[in-house]
Amino acid sequence: MIDKTASEYKQVISTCKTLFAKKTQDYGTAWRILRLPSITDQIFIKAQRIRSIQDKGSQKVEDPIKDEFIGIVNYCLIAMVQMSLGDSKEMEMTWKELEPLYDQAVEETFSLLQNKNHDYGEAWRDMRVSSITDIILMKLLRVKQIEDNAGKTLVSEGVKANYQDMINYAVFALIKLNENNN
Repeated sequence: MIDKTASEYKQVISTCKTLFAKKTQDYGTAWRILRLPSITDQIFIKAQRIRSIQDKGSQKVEDPIKDEFIGIVNYCLIAMVQMSLGDSKEMEMTWKELEPLYDQAVEETFSLLQNKNHDYGEAWRDMRVSSITDIILMKLLRVKQIEDNAGKTLVSEGVKANYQDMINYAVFALIKLNENNN
């Protein structure tokens, strides 16, 4: 089952990366202007929209929930890239410069997934997509609190680990949504 998860994970990430590359062509790296709390809020907006649609059972804007989960993946990866760039003031980056940073963040996150998936025995497969949404929102609230505390934690993981967990949960949701459509 773990090999199946790895294959499904890579397929979802490939979809996310393709969209990210195309948006980079369209918009450049305008997101470089965002501070981490602004990225966190952008992710929050996406997760909150998903929850709102799940609660109401309908939507008025036709953008599918899947697109919001893809956005969560890509904005979390943007946050990780921003963290890796540190105080760099370089705003514009080419896809050629950006792609290795994207891939590195994905690889670190996938490695974390493999370790956790081993320990938890793929428990996510029995979760509801609505529960995955709630966990992403909880992790966002944690990140906001850490950000409000100037990044200081006493015993908790930092923001990067929470971004990685949100990526993995969003990928799980996308895998489950793909399974439900097949």
